[in-house]
Amino acid sequence: MATAAEKRATFRKLHSEGCFVIPNPWDVGSARYLQGLGFKALASTSAGFAFAQGLPDGAVSRATMLAHLREIAAATDVPVNADFEGGYADAPEGVAESVKLCIETGVAGLSIEDSTSDPAVPLYDFELALSRVRAARAAIDAAGGDVVFTARSEGFIRGRPDLDETVRRLKAFAAAGADCLYAPGIKTREEIAAVVKAVAPKPVNFLMSIATNLTVKDLAGLGVRRISLGG
Repeated sequence: MATAAEKRATFRKLHSEGCFVIPNPWDVGSARYLQGLGFKALASTSAGFAFAQGLPDGAVSRATMLAHLREIAAATDVPVNADFEGGYADAPEGVAESVKLCIETGVAGLSIEDSTSDPAVPLYDFELALSRVRAARAAIDAAGGDVVFTARSEGFIRGRPDLDETVRRLKAFAAAGADCLYAPGIKTREEIAAVVKAVAPKPVNFLMSIATNLTVKDLAGLGVRRISLGG
């Protein structure tokens, strides 16, 4: 079994060139099955795990999610990226503490999003969102810096499909230390190209489960580095 450090090095290398697909297991059984199919990395899904527990997305506690991530990471020999929602806190200090605990599960990467749990105000204020990214980056660096950090801007799936604002946030997140950038919900060639260009040379993750007629080859040609299948 590969060590956590080896998995993290492998995961970082996957982001350095080409384009790879990262599927989303709901549990240990599906994680092992997907590894057996030959996928080079896996990503947890907060929604899928919640649904498997009979809960709505966002209703799983931090402690339960950490236990789930630990199980997935220990059960497989490939890198696992943690869908770590909003870091289980509003304040940057709380995000940093959650990220520290997430790293201790043995995952190779983790993502933090800029969405809130309030439908009336679905995204964190720009400056607070940026501070949360900085806090996550600092926590990762304090733990050795080898975990791949993905920052997500979720306007397109939270009723705020503003490409200019999404690009503004992703550029700021990249400058604040995110290793990979992700805007779930973008789907046109123009939107994808704009995001890739804005954060280059840092890699971009694309959510394939959003309705699109683009193939993996198409996405690779647009400069997408990582393709997740969703939960």
